[in-house]
Amino acid sequence: MKEGPDIAQIGALIGDPARANMLTALMGGKALTATELAGAGGVTLQTASAHLAKLEAGQLLVQRKQGRHRYFALADESVGKLLESIMGFAAGRGHLRHRPGPKEPALRKARICYDHLAGDYGVRMLDSLVARGAIDAVGDGLALTPAGESQLQPMGIDVSDLRSSRRPLCRSCLDWSERRAHLAGSLGKALLSSFFEKGWAHRTAGSRSVVFSPEGERQFLALFPAVS
Repeated sequence: MKEGPDIAQIGALIGDPARANMLTALMGGKALTATELAGAGGVTLQTASAHLAKLEAGQLLVQRKQGRHRYFALADESVGKLLESIMGFAAGRGHLRHRPGPKEPALRKARICYDHLAGDYGVRMLDSLVARGAIDAVGDGLALTPAGESQLQPMGIDVSDLRSSRRPLCRSCLDWSERRAHLAGSLGKALLSSFFEKGWAHRTAGSRSVVFSPEGERQFLALFPAVS
């Protein structure tokens, strides 16, 4: 018997087209019902239930009960990071499931990756934070600097509260469309949440795309200038 992690089992779980579509639908960070996921997977509710049971047993999903309803979500941030990396790998080698359509530019510009900002704007934000010394980037690792903590305070980001979480403060996540890193971790989540709370941006129903208002876009681009 071969030793080591069983990547074949994880590959088989993700590799089924219906399950892959269900997992992608959950990349938006929202918990969805079995009926909603059946629609995303293009299968019947009975078939979806069987797929969801396998994904839950493989620890890719968690089930949450609220009253008489059951909701499913990605097990944790690491699952989202894994899926985003696989999507980047596939896109980089031309393995695309459909021709680019109207939704493609919006997704590439700004979208949710589990619970943080991805796409061109996500990469731009991390590049800007690194360029001004707010975040140190060493290899694949990211660390918030003392200067960065001071810069985040006027934005209403309570770093001390984020540090109390068991979740990593800063994490690098490979962006599938930009093929470069964007900011994940509790800080990435806090920044995206602040954009929503300020009214700078909103989610698009039925999509992972994030749409910035004209004023929100102006504020975002001024706060995170492009790095030449």
